[in-house]
Amino acid sequence: MPAADRPAGRDTRAASWGVFPPAAGRGGPPCYVPHMSQSAKSGVPETATVRRAAAQRHRVRQDLASAAMHLFATQGYEATTVDEIAATAGVARRTFFRHFRSKEEAIFPDHDDTLVRVQAVLDSADPHEHPLDTVCRGITEVLRMYAQVPEVSVERYRLTREVPTLREREIASVARYERLFTRYLLGHFDEGAQGYGDDDPLLAEVAASAVVAAHNHVLRRWLRADGKGDVEAQLDHAFDVIKATFGTGIGAGRIPSRAASTTPATVSRHGEVVVAVARTDASPAQILRSIEEALRKA
Repeated sequence: MPAADRPAGRDTRAASWGVFPPAAGRGGPPCYVPHMSQSAKSGVPETATVRRAAAQRHRVRQDLASAAMHLFATQGYEATTVDEIAATAGVARRTFFRHFRSKEEAIFPDHDDTLVRVQAVLDSADPHEHPLDTVCRGITEVLRMYAQVPEVSVERYRLTREVPTLREREIASVARYERLFTRYLLGHFDEGAQGYGDDDPLLAEVAASAVVAAHNHVLRRWLRADGKGDVEAQLDHAFDVIKATFGTGIGAGRIPSRAASTTPATVSRHGEVVVAVARTDASPAQILRSIEEALRKA
């Protein structure tokens, strides 16, 4: 770190080395010895220290976000500088850039952490859970991020409507979730239920887009109502609409159950009657294809 960037009166080596002051009556620089963490000295578990550091980092990010929103609202986005945001939050300019790359990014402080939580939902999903259900649970984490502090989210919504740069930043953030869900769905098709062409990428992208669009629709409606109402219940209803529309076309799970048929349909013929057997959780489109297949085989 350049000398100009170092905090006054503090040598950056203290981060990894313990500092012993010079002996009384002698001049010269302090001596450095291998560092023993404060947690080790005090007997506090290292995990507690890590948690405190994470909490401190979160507080600073939130303070910077609050300062940015206040200044954008009171004096305008274009008129606000990074230096003013940092000063209002009570930190140095270089501290701002440890947390955010630009001033518009400062009013979206939680998207990175939320993306990690969403990924954790996908990674820890039950092997037999329908992947569309998993994705719906993932996007719910995003909704909870906004719903945690309604008044902040409402004010941020107002700002993003007024400042095109902020609106573009938010759109870019939401697109990250959509890409994550598309990759997940594409990797979790039930191969036994496919066989009707190479439509997997299309289905995955359309379904992921539908889930994100449903989230955005519900969120905007809630924000326009000043953050009033049970927004999670509204999102659950939107999920029901999506699931009814897409059915099980995305696949029945990462590990097909023993009861799952590995063929689109089985056919038996009794006189002039053709019987097509489809899975009980099949979508209307799949059932129709099963009937068509049965008629071709008859």
